[in-house]
Order: sequence, then structure tokens, then C-alpha cells
Amino acid sequence: MGLRDKKRNQRRVLSRRSAGPKTGEGKDFLPLEGKEQRVREKKQPEEPESTATVLYIGHIPHGFYEDQMQGFFQQFGAVKRVRVARNRKTGKSKHYGFIEFENPEVAKIVADEMNNYLLFEHTLQIEPVPPEKVHAKLWKGVRKGFIPVDRVAIERKRLSKDKTVEEHKKMLEGIVKRDEKRRKRIKAAGIDYECPVLIYSYLHSLTGFK
Repeated sequence: MGLRDKKRNQRRVLSRRSAGPKTGEGKDFLPLEGKEQRVREKKQPEEPESTATVLYIGHIPHGFYEDQMQGFFQQFGAVKRVRVARNRKTGKSKHYGFIEFENPEVAKIVADEMNNYLLFEHTLQIEPVPPEKVHAKLWKGVRKGFIPVDRVAIERKRLSKDKTVEEHKKMLEGIVKRDEKRRKRIKAAGIDYECPVLIYSYLHSLTGFK
């Protein structure tokens, strides 16, 4: 290749570099401005606004009851009502409960931030309860507080009340039947023992039991 040919090729390369891209070239590359516009045009789906004000709280530790929960969660916002599930007989906590806030936004913040929160070696489980799933009797009697049933007083009253003639007769029949079974078991065991005679003259005068 001669000197003239070399110079001619150099001029061709320079002319191609200085010239703009031909039609159809550069289609695989898009400018940044166009790409940003497309991203903006794609609208992200918005999360539905939460309207729940009641939260379920699970794994409640011992000693963290109504008053303690009221004072603890007031740092997030106004607390409307608190209820801890309790045993009807003993009044002991079942370690779960419900809390209601006045503002649904506050309830959402508490559910997001306090779920899986470690408190007294217990991991709290907090979930929002949709309004349509809140039981109608959830807050029944919550203002009065929990009053455990005094089973001892109920049983004492039942045993201390005056019995009717029929009740006395039924009681006496049970005593005689149990005494007869006891005598038979002693005799079957080969024990030579004379059981004392039952004295029920007073009951006999009331019931006419023979």
C-alpha cells in the first residue's frame, strides 16, 4: 500500500468520526432523561390505608397487665381501652389481650414498631385487628375491671342453706347406702369388726325414713 492510499484511509476514518450517527444506529442506547421519565410514568401500587384501631397483643409477660400496658403504650398516642384475657375462676392472665387506640395511624405505628419486641424475656406478638373482625362483646365490662368469682363463698352458701324434707331424706339414704357398702367390704376382707350403729333418730323424725 502506497503513501497516498494510507493518507486516503486516514481521511476516511476522520470523516466518519466527525460525522453524526447514521439513521438506525444507537437504538440500543436510550438517554437517561427518557429512562427517568418512563420510571416516573410507572405508578407504584399504593398500600390501602389502615383503619384498624384495635391491636391483638400476644405473649404478654407476667406483671404486664392493664395498668402497665396503659402507661407503656401511651408514649405512642392516646389509648382508649385495654383488655387482658383472664381465667374466669382464678383471674390469672392468659398472656394475651387487646388494646384500642383513638387514632388508626398510631395503631399502625405500634403494630409495625413493637411487633417482636422483647419485653421481660417475652417476645410480644402484635397484629392489627380489622374493624369487621372485632367481636361485638370484646369490650363488655372492661370499665368495671375483672372481678373473680368467689367460689368458696358460693359453695359455703349452698351447704349452709336450710334443707327441705326431701333433701334430708335423700341425704340420709346416701349415708345408709355408703355404710352398708363399707360393712360388706370389711366382712369380705375377713376382718372381725363390729361397725357402730348409725343414729338417725332426728332425721327419722323429720323424714319418716325407716
